[in-house]
Amino acid sequence: MKLSEIAATLREIGVSPVKSLGQNFLHDRNLAQWIVDQADIVPEDFVVEIGPGLGALTELVLGKEARVLAIEKDKRLAEYLRNKFGGSALEIAHDDALEFDTRTLYTQPKVKLLGNLPYYISSQLLIKFLEYPSPISLWLFMLQKELARRLVAAPATSDYGALTLQIQLHHRVEYLRKVPASVFLPKPDVDSALVRISPRDPQDLPACNRKIFQKLVRRGFSQRRKQLGKLIREDVPDWEETFFAAMDRANESHRADRCRSRA
Repeated sequence: MKLSEIAATLREIGVSPVKSLGQNFLHDRNLAQWIVDQADIVPEDFVVEIGPGLGALTELVLGKEARVLAIEKDKRLAEYLRNKFGGSALEIAHDDALEFDTRTLYTQPKVKLLGNLPYYISSQLLIKFLEYPSPISLWLFMLQKELARRLVAAPATSDYGALTLQIQLHHRVEYLRKVPASVFLPKPDVDSALVRISPRDPQDLPACNRKIFQKLVRRGFSQRRKQLGKLIREDVPDWEETFFAAMDRANESHRADRCRSRA
């Protein structure tokens, strides 16, 4: 849709975009096509789209003959999509993505997830939909540029944090491109970026006690300059026996070292 068409459609259905809720509508069709192309969608795919808005990406995904489940919190936008794409391979879930039951996706053979994630809940959505193990084979997210940089950060850099570690442990993250604020209506205050995430080969993953790992991540990044052994001994009394590198500092410890425990 062109800018004028988006504005007219929003007026017609009674929607005044709320920037704080992430209601920014993509109006660059060439960019929309490029984004969809990065997911390598085929007819056998089951595509979940978070926050479809007016269907800029939805329409192009349906053009790939894939089935689509669009999760839309705004009732007016959900109804608009039903009317626009009625009779197609599109299912609309009028729901909050944070409340969506991801277990239902295990019934689908090949799941891919697309989303222009609202900035204010991006981290929560990432943690929810990237939980391991997962039925999803590929994630393609539009995020605030600063958050995207954090997801691809290397250890011992200022952008590397708890969220980076949690996601990179089981996934590979690619920073695909910057997306300028000017391609959205209304224009957000900051630029976005597109990231593509894929699962790591299970054979490459370190053995991991998830309960201890999560505790270590929280404690390790709460006070980044303290030695990990001293920092978490009150939570994990047998730290020296449980973890491979008790003296590594939180800024320098590799994700596998954080998670490796003795059998």
